[in-house]
Amino acid sequence: MSALLECRGLDAGYLKGRPVVRGFDVELQAGQVTALLGPNGAGKTTVMITVAGLQPSLDGEVLVDGEALARGSARAAARKGVVLVPDDRALFTGLTTRDNLALCRRRGGTTIDEVLDFFPSLRKRIKVEAGKLSGGEQQMLAVGRALMLDPRVLLIDELSMGLAPVIVEELLPIVRRVATETNAAVVLVEQHVHLALDVADHAVVLAHGATVLSLPAADLRADPSVLEKAYMGETSAAVR
Repeated sequence: MSALLECRGLDAGYLKGRPVVRGFDVELQAGQVTALLGPNGAGKTTVMITVAGLQPSLDGEVLVDGEALARGSARAAARKGVVLVPDDRALFTGLTTRDNLALCRRRGGTTIDEVLDFFPSLRKRIKVEAGKLSGGEQQMLAVGRALMLDPRVLLIDELSMGLAPVIVEELLPIVRRVATETNAAVVLVEQHVHLALDVADHAVVLAHGATVLSLPAADLRADPSVLEKAYMGETSAAVR
């Protein structure tokens, strides 16, 4: 089966000749959730914004359906269905929940009601300004707004930013459901590692800008010590 999203030898960063992430390789199938993990400063967000076209790659390729995307072109990425939920959520705080969703609606695409089926608690907050929502509700709205764009590749950067673990436990299974029901390929950057592994099919661990692990999530759930060593930089690259 051909990959929906593929990164080949991706060097990502902000200064030519000084990549933050080096030689990043990954393949994602439709309906697959990949957890992109690693300590702070490992380069996870840099990968996400580069794949989304918000930052040009320094080397390598990002491909969707086997077609290489233009470097640093968010428009080209969006045309191929690559959608990023940034870690700051980027909501229009003065607009209501409904208006935030409606701004992203495509003719003949996902409806607001279909998004609210994923996040039923937003139904009773539909007329509330985004800035007055709780942190968890804002994150639901940020993901919901991305779903209005009918993503084929959904990039979610730090879903749990500023949220209590109990809220994260509620949100992450929804990510799994989104991948299953929409057939989108999902990349999830998440600091609550073990919760992320519970919903992921595959996991990639970055450390110091290099891939140190790329394994089925089930393998890391079965042997957490492998993950701990990877975070400490004690594991050589393992790819399956």
